[in-house]
Amino acid sequence: MAATSATFRWDEKEREGSISLSEVISALSFAVELTDGTVSGHALRSCLLGMRIAEEAGISAEERSSLYYALLLKDIGNEEMVGLRCDRGGNIVSKLGMGDHAAEAVRNLEEHWDGSGYPNHIRGAAIPRLARIAAIAQHLDMFSIGRNPEIAIETLGEWSGSWFDPDLVKVALSLDREDKLWTNCRATDSHEQTRQAVLDLDPRRSQPLDEEQIDRVCEAFAEVVDAKSNFTFRHSMGVAELARGIAQNLGLAPDRVRLVWRAALLHDLGKLSISNKILDKRTKLTVAEWKVIRRHPGLTRKILEQIGPFREIAIVAGEHHEKLDGSGYPNHLTACDLSIESRIIAVADVYGALSEDRPYREGLSYGEILPILNSLSGPKLDRECIQALLVYLRDYRPQDIDPEVDADGQLSRYCA
Repeated sequence: MAATSATFRWDEKEREGSISLSEVISALSFAVELTDGTVSGHALRSCLLGMRIAEEAGISAEERSSLYYALLLKDIGNEEMVGLRCDRGGNIVSKLGMGDHAAEAVRNLEEHWDGSGYPNHIRGAAIPRLARIAAIAQHLDMFSIGRNPEIAIETLGEWSGSWFDPDLVKVALSLDREDKLWTNCRATDSHEQTRQAVLDLDPRRSQPLDEEQIDRVCEAFAEVVDAKSNFTFRHSMGVAELARGIAQNLGLAPDRVRLVWRAALLHDLGKLSISNKILDKRTKLTVAEWKVIRRHPGLTRKILEQIGPFREIAIVAGEHHEKLDGSGYPNHLTACDLSIESRIIAVADVYGALSEDRPYREGLSYGEILPILNSLSGPKLDRECIQALLVYLRDYRPQDIDPEVDADGQLSRYCA
Protein backbone atom coordinates (compact mmCIF):
# COMPACT_ATOMS: atom_id res chain seq x y z
CA MET A 1 0.00 0.00 0.00
CA ALA A 2 1.28 3.46 -0.78
CA ALA A 3 1.09 6.04 1.98
CA THR A 4 -0.30 9.41 0.91
CA SER A 5 -0.63 12.39 3.23
CA ALA A 6 0.34 15.90 4.11
CA THR A 7 4.07 16.28 4.63
CA PHE A 8 5.64 17.12 7.97
CA ARG A 9 6.34 20.70 8.90
CA TRP A 10 9.53 20.25 10.93
CA ASP A 11 13.14 20.35 9.79
CA GLU A 12 14.93 17.00 9.51
CA LYS A 13 17.74 18.24 11.76
CA GLU A 14 15.38 18.52 14.71
CA ARG A 15 14.41 14.89 14.36
CA GLU A 16 18.07 13.89 14.42
CA GLY A 17 18.99 15.92 17.51
CA SER A 18 20.41 14.09 20.51
CA ILE A 19 18.27 13.95 23.61
CA SER A 20 19.10 13.54 27.27
CA LEU A 21 17.14 11.49 29.78
CA SER A 22 16.58 14.53 31.98
CA GLU A 23 15.09 16.50 29.08
CA VAL A 24 12.48 13.82 28.52
CA ILE A 25 11.75 13.06 32.16
CA SER A 26 11.54 16.69 33.30
CA ALA A 27 8.90 17.37 30.66
CA LEU A 28 6.96 14.19 31.30
CA SER A 29 7.08 14.68 35.07
CA PHE A 30 5.11 17.87 34.41
CA ALA A 31 2.41 15.64 32.91
CA VAL A 32 2.39 13.50 36.05
CA GLU A 33 1.93 16.61 38.19
CA LEU A 34 -1.21 17.43 36.25
CA THR A 35 -2.89 14.38 37.76
CA ASP A 36 -2.28 14.77 41.50
CA GLY A 37 -2.98 18.43 42.18
CA THR A 38 0.60 19.46 42.85
CA VAL A 39 1.83 22.83 41.69
CA SER A 40 3.39 22.83 38.23
CA GLY A 41 7.14 22.43 38.59
CA HIS A 42 7.01 20.68 41.97
CA ALA A 43 9.24 17.79 40.88
CA LEU A 44 11.73 20.20 39.30
CA ARG A 45 12.01 22.34 42.42
CA SER A 46 12.23 19.25 44.64
CA CYS A 47 15.09 18.04 42.46
CA LEU A 48 17.04 21.29 42.85
CA LEU A 49 16.50 21.39 46.61
CA GLY A 50 17.41 17.74 47.11
CA MET A 51 20.54 17.89 44.98
CA ARG A 52 21.82 20.90 46.95
CA ILE A 53 21.22 19.17 50.27
CA ALA A 54 22.91 16.00 49.01
CA GLU A 55 26.00 17.82 47.78
CA GLU A 56 26.35 19.77 51.02
CA ALA A 57 25.92 16.52 52.99
CA GLY A 58 28.83 14.95 51.13
CA ILE A 59 26.81 12.39 49.18
CA SER A 60 28.86 10.73 46.43
CA ALA A 61 28.41 11.71 42.78
CA GLU A 62 27.06 8.24 41.99
CA GLU A 63 24.40 8.48 44.70
CA ARG A 64 23.51 12.03 43.65
CA SER A 65 22.88 10.71 40.15
CA SER A 66 20.37 8.22 41.57
CA LEU A 67 18.78 10.94 43.71
CA TYR A 68 18.41 13.24 40.69
CA TYR A 69 16.21 10.79 38.80
CA ALA A 70 14.38 9.64 41.92
CA LEU A 71 13.26 13.21 42.58
CA LEU A 72 12.13 13.81 39.01
CA LEU A 73 10.23 10.52 38.96
CA LYS A 74 8.98 10.38 42.55
CA ASP A 75 5.30 10.89 41.66
CA ILE A 76 5.25 8.60 38.65
CA GLY A 77 3.29 5.90 40.51
CA ASN A 78 0.07 7.85 39.95
CA GLU A 79 -2.06 6.17 42.64
CA GLU A 80 -4.52 7.74 45.05
CA MET A 81 -3.00 5.75 47.92
CA VAL A 82 0.45 7.25 48.45
CA GLY A 83 1.94 3.99 49.70
CA LEU A 84 0.85 2.22 46.52
CA ARG A 85 2.12 5.14 44.46
CA CYS A 86 5.57 4.89 46.02
CA ASP A 87 5.81 1.15 45.44
CA ARG A 88 4.51 1.34 41.90
CA GLY A 89 6.69 4.35 41.18
CA GLY A 90 9.74 2.45 42.38
CA ASN A 91 8.91 -0.40 40.04
CA ILE A 92 8.64 1.96 37.07
CA VAL A 93 11.93 3.63 38.00
CA SER A 94 13.52 0.17 37.95
CA LYS A 95 12.06 -0.52 34.50
CA LEU A 96 13.64 2.69 33.27
CA GLY A 97 17.04 1.40 34.31
CA MET A 98 17.66 4.04 36.97
CA GLY A 99 19.15 1.51 39.38
CA ASP A 100 18.25 0.12 42.78
CA HIS A 101 19.20 3.25 44.76
CA ALA A 102 16.79 5.45 42.80
CA ALA A 103 14.01 2.87 42.98
CA GLU A 104 14.41 2.42 46.74
CA ALA A 105 14.39 6.18 47.27
CA VAL A 106 10.99 6.38 45.57
CA ARG A 107 9.60 3.32 47.37
CA ASN A 108 10.53 4.72 50.79
CA LEU A 109 9.73 8.36 50.14
CA GLU A 110 6.89 8.52 52.68
CA GLU A 111 8.69 6.78 55.55
CA HIS A 112 9.33 9.01 58.60
CA TRP A 113 12.37 9.22 60.86
CA ASP A 114 10.29 8.24 63.91
CA GLY A 115 8.64 5.24 62.20
CA SER A 116 5.25 6.90 61.75
CA GLY A 117 5.39 6.84 57.95
CA TYR A 118 4.31 4.24 55.42
CA PRO A 119 4.07 1.76 53.87
CA ASN A 120 6.46 -0.20 56.12
CA HIS A 121 6.88 2.06 59.19
CA ILE A 122 10.66 1.78 59.11
CA ARG A 123 12.59 4.34 61.13
CA GLY A 124 15.88 6.18 61.47
CA ALA A 125 18.92 5.02 59.55
CA ALA A 126 16.98 2.01 58.26
CA ILE A 127 15.34 4.40 55.80
CA PRO A 128 17.57 4.69 52.70
CA ARG A 129 19.52 7.94 52.88
CA LEU A 130 18.38 9.10 49.45
CA ALA A 131 14.75 8.63 50.53
CA ARG A 132 15.42 10.79 53.60
CA ILE A 133 16.86 13.56 51.44
CA ALA A 134 14.05 13.29 48.90
CA ALA A 135 11.44 13.52 51.67
CA ILE A 136 12.96 16.75 52.97
CA ALA A 137 13.24 18.19 49.47
CA GLN A 138 9.65 17.50 48.44
CA HIS A 139 8.24 18.79 51.71
CA LEU A 140 10.31 21.96 51.56
CA ASP A 141 8.61 22.75 48.27
CA MET A 142 5.16 21.75 49.50
CA PHE A 143 5.58 23.70 52.75
CA SER A 144 6.55 26.85 50.87
CA ILE A 145 2.91 27.60 50.12
CA GLY A 146 2.91 30.42 47.60
CA ARG A 147 6.68 29.78 47.43
CA ASN A 148 7.35 31.25 50.87
CA PRO A 149 10.67 29.74 52.01
CA GLU A 150 10.34 31.14 55.54
CA ILE A 151 7.26 29.02 56.23
CA ALA A 152 8.96 25.94 54.78
CA ILE A 153 12.10 26.36 56.88
CA GLU A 154 10.09 26.93 60.06
CA THR A 155 7.99 23.81 59.45
CA LEU A 156 11.04 21.74 58.59
CA GLY A 157 12.64 22.68 61.91
CA GLU A 158 9.48 21.78 63.82
CA TRP A 159 9.36 18.29 62.28
CA SER A 160 13.06 17.55 62.65
CA GLY A 161 13.49 14.26 64.49
CA SER A 162 9.89 13.20 63.90
CA TRP A 163 9.35 13.12 60.15
CA PHE A 164 12.84 14.08 59.07
CA ASP A 165 16.45 13.05 59.70
CA PRO A 166 17.73 15.77 62.11
CA ASP A 167 21.25 15.75 60.65
CA LEU A 168 19.94 16.34 57.14
CA VAL A 169 17.60 19.03 58.43
CA LYS A 170 20.66 20.83 59.85
CA VAL A 171 22.24 20.71 56.39
CA ALA A 172 19.13 22.24 54.80
CA LEU A 173 18.91 24.96 57.46
CA SER A 174 22.58 25.80 56.97
CA LEU A 175 22.09 26.16 53.21
CA ASP A 176 19.11 28.42 53.85
CA ARG A 177 21.09 30.69 56.19
CA GLU A 178 23.81 30.99 53.55
CA ASP A 179 21.18 31.72 50.86
CA LYS A 180 22.27 28.68 48.84
CA LEU A 181 19.06 26.64 48.95
CA TRP A 182 16.29 28.44 47.09
CA THR A 183 17.89 29.67 43.86
CA ASN A 184 15.48 29.05 40.93
CA CYS A 185 12.85 27.75 43.38
CA ARG A 186 11.20 31.04 44.34
CA ALA A 187 7.88 32.43 43.17
CA THR A 188 9.70 34.99 41.03
CA ASP A 189 11.48 32.24 39.07
CA SER A 190 9.84 31.08 35.85
CA HIS A 191 9.12 27.44 35.07
CA GLU A 192 11.68 27.56 32.26
CA GLN A 193 14.35 28.96 34.58
CA THR A 194 13.75 26.15 37.03
CA ARG A 195 13.69 23.50 34.32
CA GLN A 196 16.93 24.76 32.78
CA ALA A 197 18.61 24.73 36.19
CA VAL A 198 17.56 21.09 36.58
CA LEU A 199 18.83 20.18 33.11
CA ASP A 200 22.17 21.82 33.93
CA LEU A 201 22.53 19.42 36.88
CA ASP A 202 21.91 16.33 34.75
CA PRO A 203 24.56 13.78 35.78
CA ARG A 204 24.15 11.99 32.44
CA ARG A 205 24.02 15.02 30.16
CA SER A 206 27.08 13.81 28.27
CA GLN A 207 25.35 10.48 27.57
CA PRO A 208 22.45 11.04 25.14
CA LEU A 209 19.75 8.40 25.05
CA ASP A 210 19.86 5.73 22.39
CA GLU A 211 16.74 4.69 20.51
CA GLU A 212 15.95 1.73 22.77
CA GLN A 213 16.20 3.90 25.89
CA ILE A 214 13.83 6.47 24.41
CA ASP A 215 11.37 3.69 23.63
CA ARG A 216 11.63 2.45 27.22
CA VAL A 217 10.85 5.92 28.60
CA CYS A 218 7.84 6.27 26.29
CA GLU A 219 6.55 2.85 27.33
CA ALA A 220 6.93 3.69 31.02
CA PHE A 221 4.92 6.88 30.66
CA ALA A 222 2.27 5.07 28.63
CA GLU A 223 1.91 2.81 31.66
CA VAL A 224 1.45 5.87 33.89
CA VAL A 225 -1.26 7.26 31.60
CA ASP A 226 -3.09 3.95 31.37
CA ALA A 227 -3.08 3.57 35.16
CA LYS A 228 -5.14 6.76 35.47
CA SER A 229 -8.40 4.82 35.09
CA ASN A 230 -9.46 1.18 35.19
CA PHE A 231 -11.12 1.79 31.83
CA THR A 232 -7.88 2.76 30.10
CA PHE A 233 -5.81 -0.23 31.19
CA ARG A 234 -3.27 -0.91 28.41
CA HIS A 235 -5.07 1.50 26.06
CA SER A 236 -1.92 3.40 25.06
CA MET A 237 0.12 0.24 24.54
CA GLY A 238 -2.74 -1.33 22.60
CA VAL A 239 -3.10 1.70 20.33
CA ALA A 240 0.67 1.76 19.81
CA GLU A 241 0.70 -1.90 18.73
CA LEU A 242 -2.14 -1.29 16.27
CA ALA A 243 -0.56 1.90 14.95
CA ARG A 244 2.79 0.22 14.41
CA GLY A 245 1.09 -2.60 12.51
CA ILE A 246 -0.75 -0.11 10.30
CA ALA A 247 2.43 1.86 9.62
CA GLN A 248 4.34 -1.27 8.64
CA ASN A 249 1.54 -2.44 6.34
CA LEU A 250 1.54 0.97 4.65
CA GLY A 251 5.25 0.62 3.95
CA LEU A 252 6.51 3.48 6.09
CA ALA A 253 10.26 3.67 6.63
CA PRO A 254 11.51 2.18 9.93
CA ASP A 255 12.21 5.61 11.47
CA ARG A 256 8.64 6.73 10.68
CA VAL A 257 7.24 3.50 12.12
CA ARG A 258 9.18 4.20 15.31
CA LEU A 259 7.83 7.77 15.43
CA VAL A 260 4.28 6.42 15.10
CA TRP A 261 4.97 3.92 17.90
CA ARG A 262 6.21 6.62 20.28
CA ALA A 263 3.48 9.12 19.44
CA ALA A 264 0.83 6.44 19.99
CA LEU A 265 2.32 5.51 23.36
CA LEU A 266 2.15 9.15 24.46
CA HIS A 267 -1.02 10.32 22.69
CA ASP A 268 -3.13 10.52 25.86
CA LEU A 269 -0.62 12.25 28.16
CA GLY A 270 -2.99 15.20 28.37
CA LYS A 271 -5.64 12.99 29.99
CA LEU A 272 -3.59 13.04 33.18
CA SER A 273 -5.10 16.49 33.75
CA ILE A 274 -8.68 15.18 33.66
CA SER A 275 -10.48 14.24 36.85
CA ASN A 276 -11.46 10.60 37.22
CA LYS A 277 -14.95 11.85 38.03
CA ILE A 278 -15.17 12.69 34.33
CA LEU A 279 -13.14 9.81 32.91
CA ASP A 280 -15.08 7.19 34.89
CA LYS A 281 -18.52 8.80 34.61
CA ARG A 282 -21.21 6.27 33.68
CA THR A 283 -23.78 8.79 32.49
CA LYS A 284 -23.78 11.35 29.69
CA LEU A 285 -21.13 14.07 29.94
CA THR A 286 -22.23 17.67 30.32
CA VAL A 287 -21.17 20.33 27.83
CA ALA A 288 -18.61 21.61 30.35
CA GLU A 289 -17.22 18.10 30.85
CA TRP A 290 -16.87 17.61 27.10
CA LYS A 291 -14.86 20.82 26.91
CA VAL A 292 -12.48 19.40 29.50
CA ILE A 293 -12.14 16.14 27.56
CA ARG A 294 -11.46 17.99 24.31
CA ARG A 295 -8.52 19.84 25.85
CA HIS A 296 -6.38 16.74 26.32
CA PRO A 297 -4.84 16.48 22.82
CA GLY A 298 -3.63 20.07 23.05
CA LEU A 299 -2.13 19.39 26.48
CA THR A 300 -0.39 16.32 25.11
CA ARG A 301 1.21 18.46 22.43
CA LYS A 302 2.18 21.17 24.91
CA ILE A 303 3.91 18.66 27.17
CA LEU A 304 5.82 16.94 24.38
CA GLU A 305 6.91 20.19 22.74
CA GLN A 306 9.05 20.88 25.80
CA ILE A 307 11.36 18.17 24.44
CA GLY A 308 13.08 19.60 21.36
CA PRO A 309 13.57 16.39 19.36
CA PHE A 310 10.00 15.28 20.23
CA ARG A 311 8.35 18.05 18.21
CA GLU A 312 7.24 15.67 15.47
CA ILE A 313 5.92 13.29 18.08
CA ALA A 314 4.09 16.22 19.70
CA ILE A 315 2.35 17.07 16.43
CA VAL A 316 1.26 13.52 15.66
CA ALA A 317 0.18 12.72 19.22
CA GLY A 318 -1.75 15.98 19.47
CA GLU A 319 -3.74 15.28 16.31
CA HIS A 320 -5.17 11.88 17.18
CA HIS A 321 -8.74 13.23 17.48
CA GLU A 322 -8.66 15.26 14.26
CA LYS A 323 -10.83 14.06 11.35
CA LEU A 324 -10.35 14.39 7.59
CA ASP A 325 -13.52 16.47 7.19
CA GLY A 326 -12.59 18.99 9.89
CA SER A 327 -15.08 17.69 12.45
CA GLY A 328 -12.40 16.58 14.92
CA TYR A 329 -10.66 18.45 17.73
CA PRO A 330 -8.92 20.46 19.08
CA ASN A 331 -8.05 22.42 15.90
CA HIS A 332 -10.59 21.13 13.32
CA LEU A 333 -7.85 20.24 10.87
CA THR A 334 -8.77 18.76 7.48
CA ALA A 335 -7.25 16.13 5.19
CA CYS A 336 -4.72 18.50 3.65
CA ASP A 337 -3.34 19.29 7.13
CA LEU A 338 -2.99 15.75 8.45
CA SER A 339 0.12 13.61 7.95
CA ILE A 340 -0.07 9.88 7.37
CA GLU A 341 1.32 9.39 10.88
CA SER A 342 -1.55 11.38 12.41
CA ARG A 343 -4.09 9.49 10.30
CA ILE A 344 -2.66 6.16 11.42
CA ILE A 345 -2.98 6.95 15.12
CA ALA A 346 -6.50 8.32 14.65
CA VAL A 347 -7.60 4.97 13.19
CA ALA A 348 -5.76 2.92 15.82
CA ASP A 349 -7.25 5.03 18.62
CA VAL A 350 -10.81 4.63 17.32
CA TYR A 351 -10.47 0.84 17.05
CA GLY A 352 -8.81 0.62 20.46
CA ALA A 353 -11.44 2.76 22.15
CA LEU A 354 -14.36 0.88 20.57
CA SER A 355 -12.97 -2.52 21.52
CA GLU A 356 -12.32 -1.59 25.17
CA ASP A 357 -14.75 -1.38 28.07
CA ARG A 358 -15.87 2.12 28.96
CA PRO A 359 -17.82 3.34 32.02
CA TYR A 360 -20.98 3.66 29.93
CA ARG A 361 -20.69 0.45 27.82
CA GLU A 362 -18.86 -2.83 27.37
CA GLY A 363 -16.21 -3.15 24.69
CA LEU A 364 -17.59 -3.81 21.22
CA SER A 365 -16.91 -6.98 19.25
CA TYR A 366 -15.14 -7.04 15.91
CA GLY A 367 -18.48 -7.53 14.21
CA GLU A 368 -19.86 -4.41 15.88
CA ILE A 369 -16.77 -2.32 15.11
CA LEU A 370 -16.49 -3.16 11.41
CA PRO A 371 -19.63 -1.29 10.24
CA ILE A 372 -18.61 1.70 12.35
CA LEU A 373 -15.23 1.81 10.63
CA ASN A 374 -17.02 1.45 7.30
CA SER A 375 -19.17 4.50 8.05
CA LEU A 376 -16.14 6.55 9.09
CA SER A 377 -13.95 5.46 6.17
CA GLY A 378 -13.40 8.36 3.78
CA PRO A 379 -15.23 11.28 5.34
CA LYS A 380 -13.55 11.10 8.74
CA LEU A 381 -10.85 8.40 8.82
CA ASP A 382 -8.30 7.47 6.18
CA ARG A 383 -9.53 4.49 4.13
CA GLU A 384 -6.02 3.16 3.44
CA CYS A 385 -5.23 3.23 7.16
CA ILE A 386 -8.42 1.30 7.94
CA GLN A 387 -7.52 -1.22 5.25
CA ALA A 388 -4.02 -1.59 6.71
CA LEU A 389 -5.50 -2.06 10.20
CA LEU A 390 -7.78 -4.86 9.05
CA VAL A 391 -4.91 -6.57 7.24
CA TYR A 392 -2.90 -6.37 10.47
CA LEU A 393 -5.77 -7.88 12.47
CA ARG A 394 -6.18 -10.67 9.93
CA ASP A 395 -2.48 -11.52 9.91
CA TYR A 396 -1.46 -10.98 13.54
CA ARG A 397 -4.62 -10.98 15.67
CA PRO A 398 -6.98 -13.46 14.01
CA GLN A 399 -8.55 -14.12 17.42
CA ASP A 400 -10.14 -10.65 17.14
CA ILE A 401 -11.95 -11.59 13.94
CA ASP A 402 -15.27 -13.45 14.05
CA PRO A 403 -15.38 -15.84 11.06
CA GLU A 404 -19.16 -15.61 10.95
CA VAL A 405 -19.00 -11.84 10.67
CA ASP A 406 -16.57 -12.09 7.76
CA ALA A 407 -18.64 -14.71 5.96
CA ASP A 408 -20.12 -12.08 3.66
CA GLY A 409 -16.67 -10.90 2.61
CA GLN A 410 -16.61 -7.59 4.48
CA LEU A 411 -12.99 -8.06 5.55
CA SER A 412 -12.00 -9.36 2.13
CA ARG A 413 -13.49 -6.24 0.56
CA TYR A 414 -11.22 -4.07 2.70
CA CYS A 415 -8.14 -6.27 2.39
CA ALA A 416 -8.25 -6.98 -1.34
